[in-house]
Amino acid sequence: MIFYLRQFRFAAVGLALSLGWLRLLADAPLTVALSTPQPLKLGEAVWTDGFFYDRFELCRTQMVPSMGRLMAGTNYTQFLRNFEIAAGLVAGKARGASFNDGDFYKWLEAASATLAVTNDPALHAQLDRIIGIIAQAQRPDGYLDTAVQIRAGGGDTNAIALTDPLKFETYNLGHLFTAACIHHQVTGQSNFLAVAIKAANYLGQAFAQPTPGLAACAICPAHYQGLLDLWQETGDAAYLTLAQQAFALRGLIQDGGDDNQDRVPFARQTEAQGHAVRANYLYTGAAELYRATHETDLWPPLTTIWTNVVSRKLYLTGGCGALYDGASPAGARDQKTITRVHQAYGANYELPNTTAHNETCANIGNALWNWQMFLASGEPRYLDVVEQELYNAIPAGGALDGTNFFYTNPLRVTDPMPEELRWSRTRVPFVSTFCCPPNLARTYAETARYAYAKNTNTLWVNLYGENDLHTELGGQVFTLRQTTAYPWEGRVTLKIVAGQGAFRLILRIPAWASSARVQVNHESPHKPQPGTAYAMDRTWQPGDVIQMDLPLKPVWLEANPLVEATVNQVALRRGPVVYCLESPDLPPGVHITDVAVRPEANWRARFDGRLLAGITVVEGNVQVKAAKPWSGALYREAKNPDYESTRVRFIPYAVWQNRGPAEMTVWLPRTD
Repeated sequence: MIFYLRQFRFAAVGLALSLGWLRLLADAPLTVALSTPQPLKLGEAVWTDGFFYDRFELCRTQMVPSMGRLMAGTNYTQFLRNFEIAAGLVAGKARGASFNDGDFYKWLEAASATLAVTNDPALHAQLDRIIGIIAQAQRPDGYLDTAVQIRAGGGDTNAIALTDPLKFETYNLGHLFTAACIHHQVTGQSNFLAVAIKAANYLGQAFAQPTPGLAACAICPAHYQGLLDLWQETGDAAYLTLAQQAFALRGLIQDGGDDNQDRVPFARQTEAQGHAVRANYLYTGAAELYRATHETDLWPPLTTIWTNVVSRKLYLTGGCGALYDGASPAGARDQKTITRVHQAYGANYELPNTTAHNETCANIGNALWNWQMFLASGEPRYLDVVEQELYNAIPAGGALDGTNFFYTNPLRVTDPMPEELRWSRTRVPFVSTFCCPPNLARTYAETARYAYAKNTNTLWVNLYGENDLHTELGGQVFTLRQTTAYPWEGRVTLKIVAGQGAFRLILRIPAWASSARVQVNHESPHKPQPGTAYAMDRTWQPGDVIQMDLPLKPVWLEANPLVEATVNQVALRRGPVVYCLESPDLPPGVHITDVAVRPEANWRARFDGRLLAGITVVEGNVQVKAAKPWSGALYREAKNPDYESTRVRFIPYAVWQNRGPAEMTVWLPRTD
């Protein structure tokens, strides 16, 4: 498919000269490479049991309803009420964070995505009512941001659209675009999409006269991906053009900093720096823009930054954005270039455990980025990171009750903590920055879309979990059933239930799977290499069965010694699941700081269906030393401690702190 772009011109000639890499040629065709994976539509794959099914059901039955009530009320802050005020339906003042609109759109996206499975008429009606209010709140020219509109309506002459970077207007609009596209894709209704189109057209008019001030209004740039979603959903290439134009505007920013990733042009960036959510949204948008345009200057920085993250700045759990606060570039010779950063990627190997920030939104952003990298390249290494996030850092952001949430995700919690930190180490129903809960809800609602990808004659199997797939390949409709207890068990069975035809089926072999086996219809098994995409070409027919066995065994890992926080320590992983030790699984009076492990000891995995909604625990003996009070001392003479062996169980990091306040650690000292 070839899309021809409408011609546009930048008002600033200097911008056009400085951004020659974008190659904005009026009549040049831009193509989507149909040989690479393409995402499924929501509803083509549906979870039927297991880990992701449980999370989808938690989202459908608890998160969407409870979050909908919270966001419709005014107890904590205002979401829907701000739209009602902007629409003139009720009187009042704007209340809440400047990004509340965007976070409400995330909830609308989550609710819409669940309809792909449930088709719930009551939820349909609820969404229609809310969308009607949003449409009434929208200005006639298409602009939509309740905080700015309410202030302007109250006579605030400083409330001018797209003049204050900290108002997050393009972030809000980006989530509007994406939510409206999901709603349209699932329901076929155009009421929400019409609001998004009108707002995007307003943005296009604003970007026709670019300025440095306008360019700076791209904090946490959700609008790149949102515009590209709008292009894909409508088929109107004007929105692809607008996404390019929005990205190109970054070149006008003056005196930028690393916190917003605009100190240097994107093409020259080599490290992940600054606010991790803003960074990951930027990388996601750039990767999706590369998919659309194949602009060669986008890919090198993306892969270079990705390598920097996975080899120097990513926690074992998938958590990213280690710092509460810091400075970047750290220790730069030219101190004028240093800017304050917050909730940010740190320096290379700077991965503290107790003070780790690891915002849930950053972890979700990392999964979104890696998903787009996979779609752009077909390389399975990006899916390994998606899986790492989906089984560990992302689900840790929410409790098993579906109504309490973390904003930050540390890898160690002690009692007492070494210092007070501004975010709770206990999940709570509301955080003043309420961006993570609806982001988690939309992620749970849409995990099935990551399970597979396809093009004309190829089907990629990306995630393993019990599900049914109904899709078209090569002009034929196929039904594929996946049966497995993964990640608790390593056997995965794929069966062609309906459909017949020739296509290539590709299995992702995880990088940790050192001795995987694949067998088709009881033929001789194959032993694919870990970290590869294992392809099978044949004419498939009903009854064909593919069986894959992935070895799941407890493995103790150590970190690069340049990670000072984990020197002489080890962490436990089984398959894709990272484990932790939590104080409820220790003898009374024993703290996690009193425990050391022998990785060479006998460690046994056991499924416990009654514990924490059903998990596989890993059991074994740890060494517990007799604790001697420090009495406020900072140092003391080192002596060989006396250890006693104690049997404990480790639980998945994703479900820690679901049994009340507790100590927890992923990393433990290693002892002989």
